[in-house]
Amino acid sequence: MTAPGRTLALVGGLLAALTIWSCFVVIDVTEYGLFLRFGRVARVVKEPGLFVKRPFPFETVVRLDKRLLTFKPVTAEFLSEDKKNLVIHSLVTWRIADPARFLATTGGRSSAEQRLSDVVLTRIGAVVGSHPSAALVSVEGHASEFEQIMGQIVAEAGQHAIADYGIDLVDIRLRQLSLPEQNRANVFARMQAERGKIAMKYRSEGEREFKKVVAEAEREKTRILAEAYREAERAKGAGDAEAMRIYAEAFGKNPQLYKFRRTLQAYEKILDGSTTVFLPADAEIFRMLGTDNAPRVGR
Repeated sequence: MTAPGRTLALVGGLLAALTIWSCFVVIDVTEYGLFLRFGRVARVVKEPGLFVKRPFPFETVVRLDKRLLTFKPVTAEFLSEDKKNLVIHSLVTWRIADPARFLATTGGRSSAEQRLSDVVLTRIGAVVGSHPSAALVSVEGHASEFEQIMGQIVAEAGQHAIADYGIDLVDIRLRQLSLPEQNRANVFARMQAERGKIAMKYRSEGEREFKKVVAEAEREKTRILAEAYREAERAKGAGDAEAMRIYAEAFGKNPQLYKFRRTLQAYEKILDGSTTVFLPADAEIFRMLGTDNAPRVGR
C-alpha cells in the first residue's frame, strides 16, 4: 500500500472511531438528557446511565440540570393596599419539571431565571397590592398573614411557570422587607412618637400606682398609730387605776403616814435650792416634824 493509501486508511479509521464514540453518551444522575434530531427533541432521558444515539451531527444531546436551583430576583418596590411603599428582597427556589418545554421556551438557565423573575415579581406586586402592609409583619402582638400571603404568591406564580416554561416553582421567600430610603426618616420619627406616647402612658400609670401605694401606707400608718395610742392610753389608765388602788390601800392602813409622804412629795416638787418660802408658825409641816419651837423662816 502506498503512502497516500495508508494516510487515507488512517484518517478513515480515525473518523470511524470518532463516529462510533459519538454514538454513546453518559447521562449523570443530576441531569436530564435531551436527544435532539436536527434541532427537534427526539426523546428525553430522565434516568442516569449509558445511552446510544445516532452519530453526530444527526443527533445531539443537550444536558439540563435536574437539581433544585435558586436565584435572587432584582430588588423591587411595591405599593400595598394602604398605599405604603415596601422594598422587597426575594429568593426563588425552582427546578425543571418539563425538560422539553423548558428547552423550547427558555433555551437555558439564565434566560429561564430572567423570565421566572418577571413572573415572580409580577405576582408579588399583585398580591402585596391587595393586602395592607400590616399583613406582612406582626405589630402590637397581632399575628401576621405572612405565610398565607407567601403561599398565595407561590401558588399563582407556580401556575404560570409550569404552564409557560415547564418550571416547577418550589418556593419563594422574602429575604428582607424594608421601607424606601426617603420614607425611613418619617417612619422612624413616627415610631419614636408612638414609643414616647407609650412611655408616657407607662410613667403615668407608674406614678398613679406609686401614689396609691403611698396612700395605702399612710392609712396603715395612721391606723397603727391610732391603735398604739389607744393601747398606750388603756395601759396608762390601768396603771393609774392600779396606783390609785395601792394608794387607797396604803391610806387605809396608815392615814398619817400616807398624808406625811404626800406632803413631803408636794414640798419636794415646789421647793429647790434657790426657793425661799415663808411659813406660819403653826404650819402643818412643823407639826408633822414634831418641832415645838418652829422657826419663822424655812428653806
